Amino acid sequence: MPRIIYIESNGTRHTIEVEPGSTVMEGARRSGIPGILAICGGACSCSTCHVYVDADWIDRLPAVELHEEVILDYAWNPVSGRSRLSCQLQVTKDMDGLIVHIPAEQS
Repeated sequence: MPRIIYIESNGTRHTIEVEPGSTVMEGARRSGIPGILAICGGACSCSTCHVYVDADWIDRLPAVELHEEVILDYAWNPVSGRSRLSCQLQVTKDMDGLIVHIPAEQS
């Protein structure tokens, strides 16, 4: 099972196994990782599951679709090219070792 590494804004690391087919957000919620609120439950209608993808992974993930891009405009401190909604990152076996950084705030 792929391991996803979540890094909190204070530097705390959480490495968890996430089942392929689920999302990075679902893995965080199931494991109680703080900072990913996911208020809309994964419907891509809020930005409370916002993460920064580690620079080494940006080109290895599917491109941001238009709807996600629009919602990211409402995220706290988005970073062009690195900000993603974790509810839109469906886990595959090729994502083993993916690193995402959780922002200090969610909006």
